[in-house]
Amino acid sequence: MTEPLRNEQVLNLCRAFVNLNDTESVYAFLEDVASPGEIRAMAQRLEAARLLSESKTYSEIMKATGAGTATISRVKRCLDSGSGGYRSVLSGL
Repeated sequence: MTEPLRNEQVLNLCRAFVNLNDTESVYAFLEDVASPGEIRAMAQRLEAARLLSESKTYSEIMKATGAGTATISRVKRCLDSGSGGYRSVLSGL
């Protein structure tokens, strides 16, 4: 059984992001808290979400991001019926 995502540690991580005031601070925190591969994977998913929201095709998204169909499908599911996280940040890009 996996641990629930909403716990005190994750809440503290969310608070940490909220407390960051500028892009450079976010870069610094991400570099400390995540591996380069993890950061690239998150950035790739966000770009896939942006392109999906612009009605791009899977093949266009694969070419632009290097993401596979499984990743794009997961992002699409989140956009269609997830928690709204992607949509809340896409408007600010």
